Amino acid sequence: MSRHLGFHNLPYMAHRKSMKKGFRFTLMVVGESGLGKSTLIQSLFGNSIATSSAASHSIQPTTTIETVTADIEPFDDPRGVKMKLTVVDTPGFGESIDSSNCWQPIVDFINQKYDQYYEDESGFNRPNIEDNRVHCCLYFINPSCHQLKPLDIKCMQELHKLVNVVPVIAKADTLTDIEKKKLKTRLLNEINENGIQIYTGQIEEEEDSPEIFEIMNAIPMAVVGSTEYHRLAGEKVRGRSYPWGLVQVENKDHCDFLLLKSMLINTHMQDLKDCTQDIHYENFRKKKLKQEHSDLQQFIGVTSGGGAGGGDAMLLAKEREIEEMKRQMAMLQAQLQRGGAGNPRVM
Repeated sequence: MSRHLGFHNLPYMAHRKSMKKGFRFTLMVVGESGLGKSTLIQSLFGNSIATSSAASHSIQPTTTIETVTADIEPFDDPRGVKMKLTVVDTPGFGESIDSSNCWQPIVDFINQKYDQYYEDESGFNRPNIEDNRVHCCLYFINPSCHQLKPLDIKCMQELHKLVNVVPVIAKADTLTDIEKKKLKTRLLNEINENGIQIYTGQIEEEEDSPEIFEIMNAIPMAVVGSTEYHRLAGEKVRGRSYPWGLVQVENKDHCDFLLLKSMLINTHMQDLKDCTQDIHYENFRKKKLKQEHSDLQQFIGVTSGGGAGGGDAMLLAKEREIEEMKRQMAMLQAQLQRGGAGNPRVM
């Protein structure tokens, strides 16, 4: 008898099944150009993921959507479990003179992925559906503004209804510890005042740990990204060098990079996917079903002349239409017969 059978081992069996199948995860990054989105993504997942938000990339006149997909090994597992990671970049966001509705292409993209999943779920290939829905959106906030801009507020108000939004303070090395603390408090107040629902995690109580509480309390996370390594006390560390010292990316005392990485890869990845399925996709699905029902009722109403009775009314209307056609055919036939009798054909 296998030692892995039994109710107490159900979490292990579910975990084993997931590890065997591998993971699919889609991460969207939204924010102004120059906030280090591309650098942070490469710092999190390696150089295999390179988005178009690099400094050398020219600014787009309007918001565009670009995706990059790669197989990575984010877990310290000897079996080499891989994850198919898709990063959705949004170059050009907020860079045009008129940035009104610059979030619309982003909203349309998210809804398009829900639509695609909805159609696949309703088809014949349900067991092999590929989940390309957006599971998390990192929204980058400019630290120099010391508050949310109107564009940030409006965009997050549109996004939080569709996707798990995690706000991050970009380039946190430009702020002192006191400034970071004040900015986090101010951002949380502005987020609450504007009715924005950011991702807060749905981890079960028995799974709670000091690390999870630390991660949740750090949101919005102040992050620093870098792909450069430096020598410090004989060890190679990743960071950014300044005349006054070295900012270490993977040092919790310097920034929240490790907390963000842990949240996305270890502690909250599955919860982000579950929230996408159980909350955001279900809301989309309900709206879709209501719209389809409304369209069907409208079609029946138009077909039946607006009368009640559904299918019966439609059948009665068809019968009346057929009877009217028969009556008109009989009248036409009678006219032809009368005309033929009064005007015999000449041979």
